[in-house]
Amino acid sequence: MAKTYIERLRELREDNDLMQKDIAAVLNTTQQVYSRYENGENEIPVRHVITLARFYGVSSDYILGLSNKKQ
Repeated sequence: MAKTYIERLRELREDNDLMQKDIAAVLNTTQQVYSRYENGENEIPVRHVITLARFYGVSSDYILGLSNKKQ
């Protein structure tokens, strides 16, 4: 079973040795807002999914947990 996007957000960040504040800067938001995405308190906007897919070099389907293929 594919992971949820919440799990994927944390996994991608940690695999790249990044902190929440680093990803927040990429998304032009605050660490607090990004933390809410990772904790499932807020849904991540599509524009942020697209930005993160480009940043990490993976597909948006991978981030969203719809596929286990990174590309």
